[in-house]
Amino acid sequence: MAGRDGKPMNFSNSTTDKTERLKNRNALAAQWESIDWTQVQKDVNRLQSRIAKATVKGDMNKVKRLQYLLTHSFHAKAYAVKRVTSNKGRNTSGVDRKLWSTSASKMKAVLTLTDKHYRTKPLRRVYIEKKGKNKKRPLGIPTMYDRAMQTLYALALEPVAETTGDHISFGFRKGRSAKDDKKVFSYMGIRKRHQRLF
Repeated sequence: MAGRDGKPMNFSNSTTDKTERLKNRNALAAQWESIDWTQVQKDVNRLQSRIAKATVKGDMNKVKRLQYLLTHSFHAKAYAVKRVTSNKGRNTSGVDRKLWSTSASKMKAVLTLTDKHYRTKPLRRVYIEKKGKNKKRPLGIPTMYDRAMQTLYALALEPVAETTGDHISFGFRKGRSAKDDKKVFSYMGIRKRHQRLF
């Protein structure tokens, strides 16, 4: 997002008082709506790639530094808030009954998202019906803030998990499914058959 001089704006180093910035709803809404999401995605992906490369090299100090950089960057926080507010659970609140439904509330969330003195809030317990049964099962719903923090730190942990994880593991992996699993094992079966023939 560009400032008056046309240069990208750094909100963490803004001279405006934080409380003043958070009170002006129109300004917050305008800031959120003017975010370049393509650039946000590029910056987050670039840092994740650097984390993955450092993990492959075994440079864990660099991994930690890059993870800190990612979790404290404006673009990663904005991306985390966007993911939380654009999924199926965006209309379900936690124990604090807060929803980030407006542009101003989303931008305010980005600016207040920090790990300083952070403590998770209790889960809101609701009971939902089981499919094909008359019984209900409990479901714990975290607050929007807690969901955003989980997403933010998942962005920093995913590159390490994907790099160090098993290459033929497909359960709960980003960009992988049971179809990929089937392809790998069918390929392995073909190789074994060829080995038997020769």
